[in-house]
Amino acid sequence: MGSRWTRRVLVVEDQGALRTLVCDLLERRGFETAAAVDAADAMRRFAEFDPDALLTDIDLGTRPTGAELASMLSEIAPHLAIVFLTSYPRAAAGASAMGVARAAFISKQDLDSPEMLVDVLEGALAERPVPEAPNAPREGLGALTRHQLEILSMIARGRSNERIAADTGASVRAVERSISRVFDRLGVTGDPTVSPRVAAAAMYIAAFGPSR
Repeated sequence: MGSRWTRRVLVVEDQGALRTLVCDLLERRGFETAAAVDAADAMRRFAEFDPDALLTDIDLGTRPTGAELASMLSEIAPHLAIVFLTSYPRAAAGASAMGVARAAFISKQDLDSPEMLVDVLEGALAERPVPEAPNAPREGLGALTRHQLEILSMIARGRSNERIAADTGASVRAVERSISRVFDRLGVTGDPTVSPRVAAAAMYIAAFGPSR
């Protein structure tokens, strides 16, 4: 059996006390968090942390704004769930939450319980599109994010971690962490007699056919 899947949330908030409070709250609910004070800090943290969700204020005190950050990261990682936690007026954000598709919006003034924040975050995570493998059950390849499927396709093509890092523009450490999370989600890490890399590649090939 693989280790329990822990979802990661990148929290971006320029108010230190609130940033710490939100991270503590989410960690008590079973999430793993990384904190950033502004968009530039968040971009630096993003590659190595490989989050499943971005929870950000819209007004971060500097440019890029939280909305601009969300737009940039959505281009890099379409699987990323986006939640705006902000004092910015909801009406001014527009019907699509600052133009970011499927983003969720929580007003700081309306946030009356930790459960509300967690429920909105859970909903945003559930909304993210995941490509369906034709022959894969949801608990297998169908549970991977788009980014994770791309990593797995490279593994199935026999690429090393160093080659994957070069091809994706990530650090080797970030690739290693992403691959570890893929193996955990696929449940291929429990048997010491089986190579997780081989087992995961075999699952991908069985679903999609040989990679080229």
